[in-house]
Amino acid sequence: MRIWLLVVHVSPQAGETVFGDDFTVFPGGKGANQAVACAKLGANVRMVGCVGNDANGRFLLDNFLTQSVDIENVRVLNGIPSGVAPILIAENDNMIVVVPGANGKVTCEIVDSVKEILLDSDIVLLQLEIPMATVEYSAAFCYKNHIPVILNPTPAQQLSKKLIKNVAYITPNEIEITQIFNDSFENVISDYPNKVIMTAGSMGTYFHDGSSIVHIPAHKVEVLDTTGAGDTFNGALAFGICEEMSLQNSIAFASKATSYSIKKLGAQSAMPTRIELEFEESV
Repeated sequence: MRIWLLVVHVSPQAGETVFGDDFTVFPGGKGANQAVACAKLGANVRMVGCVGNDANGRFLLDNFLTQSVDIENVRVLNGIPSGVAPILIAENDNMIVVVPGANGKVTCEIVDSVKEILLDSDIVLLQLEIPMATVEYSAAFCYKNHIPVILNPTPAQQLSKKLIKNVAYITPNEIEITQIFNDSFENVISDYPNKVIMTAGSMGTYFHDGSSIVHIPAHKVEVLDTTGAGDTFNGALAFGICEEMSLQNSIAFASKATSYSIKKLGAQSAMPTRIELEFEESV
């Protein structure tokens, strides 16, 4: 997904034209950001998805190559535009329009075509920017074949009991968890120990280890830009689990990576490498 960021002083009214203050274009999308977060930490990442046969699609593919993400299984579709998300920032607020485009064409048939790759994977990261039917189909295949799945449930939607059963980890933020489960976060994480991991920004991260609720505090840093923070967390969480860290240590590692990213501007450009994290730890 290609992100178009427009900054204006005052939001235009219907039929009104205003001058803007800034305009930036950058690669994004939950899946793309999380793939890059993993790759920058040193993981071998293979992206599965779709882009359109257009300038935005070429921009996204070129960025994946720059970030060392394997794009062999990203399909280029004719007649379908790549996903875009124009963001208008004005008066300390933002308005976002997501146009899924090719993201909405990631079908179960595409999942069938990459089953051998899934079987060769240590972990699979899923988000809800592709059709729910495809998410459920992918999770069911992975569950059957003992492949752990991290589901980042955003944009927030209701999740079926079967989907919840089939994924190893679910990572909502403090707003999404109540939208999805219609219950307090304490009850939800207690009902799904070692599965539901709730991120809460500066408040840190919460999960239930089977005995009690565990709170992992956020690192105290000077925040410059939180864009892509959740994606950094999910990518780093996947990396930690693949490195055979305990779940608690994987979450702590993901929290550390997130704190690094929010000290810089941008999403993918702010995501840390493993060397950067190790250097910061040594300082």
